[in-house]
Amino acid sequence: MMNFSTNAHRGIPTHKENIPPSTKADACQHRAKQRTVLGVLSENEQRGRSLSQGSQFSKHSSVSDSSQLNGPGWPSSSSYEVYVEEACEVVLGASGQEVVSDSCDDLEADANPLQNEHMRLLMEFSLSSCQDMSVQSEPDEPLISRETFCFDYAADIYRNLRESEKRFRAKPGYLERHPEITEGMRVILVDWLVEVVQEYKLGSETLHLAVNYLDRFLSCSAFIKRNKLQLVGTAVLLVAAKYEEIFPPELNEFVYITDCTYNRKQLLRMESILLKALDFKMAAPTTHQFLRLFMSIHSVCSTTENLALYIAELSLLEMDPFHQYTPSILAAGAYFLATYTIHKSHWPDSLVSFTGYTMEKILPCLTYLHKLYIRAETHPQQAVRDKYKTSKYCCVSGIPPPTALPP
Repeated sequence: MMNFSTNAHRGIPTHKENIPPSTKADACQHRAKQRTVLGVLSENEQRGRSLSQGSQFSKHSSVSDSSQLNGPGWPSSSSYEVYVEEACEVVLGASGQEVVSDSCDDLEADANPLQNEHMRLLMEFSLSSCQDMSVQSEPDEPLISRETFCFDYAADIYRNLRESEKRFRAKPGYLERHPEITEGMRVILVDWLVEVVQEYKLGSETLHLAVNYLDRFLSCSAFIKRNKLQLVGTAVLLVAAKYEEIFPPELNEFVYITDCTYNRKQLLRMESILLKALDFKMAAPTTHQFLRLFMSIHSVCSTTENLALYIAELSLLEMDPFHQYTPSILAAGAYFLATYTIHKSHWPDSLVSFTGYTMEKILPCLTYLHKLYIRAETHPQQAVRDKYKTSKYCCVSGIPPPTALPP
């Protein structure tokens, strides 16, 4: 049995703001016994923070040869740098020439572009701090309501996700390429990822992306050693957090969650190998995305919503049989099982029309999800169940599953 020893239960985490910068230079040598995490903001309430607080992002890393994984055909990595430059507003003036402006005052000087309705809407979004009432909407009235957005774009979003979900799936039987790794090891790794995501208050989509990256990477690599599996798991979570979160944990935090089993250089090397293996294709459709979309089309109560999310996360633990189903089918099954458990409701006609999935199409996946839900209480890994025991998620993991599915 593989066991990832982490610091997930070392007591109440402290705030990063209380730690001088010099103490964060090396997570293994300078850190106190208590774990330092991002803070107390829940499920990225950090998104509400302003990006105008002087944040600059400059990431430098040196990546060495990637032959340690013994995978066939890996390209060698080289040093790379990423810079984010300051943006400025570019507007087409009446003469057709570009006008570059750094302030609201400069933009007000040229009123002609604002006569165009589309340009006016663009300026309202990008210059909300400007007080010229000719480009401002009512103070308390959103320019585009959530309902209008869903009505206008939901079908296009769904069609795009359905077209791309098959391209972002793992290959069946990929563990045959890794003699030292078993399905049980993968279950333990995913369970550990759930604990880390919960402790660092990352979003559910980050977890789903990380598991997608993990399965796809193992599908296109070979002979990953058993003692490197946690390194792969840490790297996929690092990349998923960078992709999805506004303020992802720092690199030292990812080193620390492994009890310093791996160092910064090893993690950066694995990150580079992972990105090249996946061809930098990180925008993978997930079950979580489809669930959110379905619930925007046919809304449910918060208890039903959290129960559907709980069932969807349970499905991340097991490869067989859930890897044979697309994320959209898994989302439909989780949605139906949650609504049936809470309200004895069936698959609504609105979602039949929206998704094109009938009850007959969903039923095979639904049957497996129901069995998984029933045995969740006795499953050896309990991180998902413990997560959804909390009041934040309406304690849905304590809700007993239905004894049988509808005929």
